[in-house]
Amino acid sequence: MQKKEKTFPKKKKSQVDFFLIVIIIILLLFGIIMVLSASAPSALAETGNSYEYVISQVQFAILGLAVMWFFSKLDYHIYQKLYWPVYWLSVGILLLVLIPGLGSEGGGASRWIDLGFTQFQPSEITKVGLIIFYAGYLTDHKEDLRSFTKGFLLPLVYLAIPVLIALFIQNHLSVGIIMTAITFVMMLMAGCRLLYFIVSGLIVGGGGIAALAIYLSTAGDSAGDASFRLGRILNFMDPWQDPTGKGWQTIQGLYAIGSGGLFGVGLGESKQKYLYVSEPQNDFIFSILAEELGFVGCVVVIILFALFIWRGIIIAMKAPDMFSSLLAIGITTLVMVQVALNIGVVTNTIPNTGISLPFFSAGGTALIILLGMCGMLLNISKSRAKV
Repeated sequence: MQKKEKTFPKKKKSQVDFFLIVIIIILLLFGIIMVLSASAPSALAETGNSYEYVISQVQFAILGLAVMWFFSKLDYHIYQKLYWPVYWLSVGILLLVLIPGLGSEGGGASRWIDLGFTQFQPSEITKVGLIIFYAGYLTDHKEDLRSFTKGFLLPLVYLAIPVLIALFIQNHLSVGIIMTAITFVMMLMAGCRLLYFIVSGLIVGGGGIAALAIYLSTAGDSAGDASFRLGRILNFMDPWQDPTGKGWQTIQGLYAIGSGGLFGVGLGESKQKYLYVSEPQNDFIFSILAEELGFVGCVVVIILFALFIWRGIIIAMKAPDMFSSLLAIGITTLVMVQVALNIGVVTNTIPNTGISLPFFSAGGTALIILLGMCGMLLNISKSRAKV
């Protein structure tokens, strides 16, 4: 009798996270529908075409899906080899707004680069660049992470450079908040001591509150006597003190949310989008969603984002190495922080910081970069360990 040769089962390659793909597609389609509904009156008034904004959003969404597919195929280890060049690119691109003819001003800030056929915020590239940088840097310096100087202070120096540029040159507080939150989460997940963050937070927070108290006491009683940022704080505390000026957007957004009730007034039936909420397809699109789809619609959207964050955390936990785990954590944190800040601003829970809602707010470059990061997550999910 011939002996049977032993056969060994072939190892199956991990499949891409299909559940995450479904969530991404649902959020993307939901966002396009809301851009169509929210932008129609503004688009008609500005361009004479009610579909101007949604056509652009659909085009960018198609391009973004192609970018997502590309990055889902691109081995994430490439980023690990290039994290230092990516960092300096992320810093340098913030300075491009200073170049005459290239930088574009709007709303009292220089945050955009004008390419002629389109504009984009370089800070969107900086966000993903910092995520790649810290994933690589923290991985290469993991033996120093328990040290206060090398593992805590030194990484924060690299964070301070782009944040200070964003704050003082671009007058962009929100991107500084987002960058800081992402970096802190990645450092904690990498193994930095929580005690360092607690002590530093108490010192910086206490100093900040004291400085704000002194500033408020010497700035005068009215918003007109205060600075730009003080005006935002005063407007947050009482938007009705200037209902036709600085408080207009906040008040109209709250009217929209309050009008929605439990089930909303119906998709497409918003009244506040008729030139009451300024540019309703952008930062305040969540208020139009609340008006048209009500509390139930808001809960559905929040659940979808929660599912996205859950899948991102699962991918990070199952990632085969430290770099990919931190990369997944950084991308997931970015989406989580932006969603929290946007909804907080729209509901007047926090002062207005001018932050977009991922997948929903109109904006081509931001959507393409977001879908590109989703592609990175999907690529990591294919390499995840079996647990």
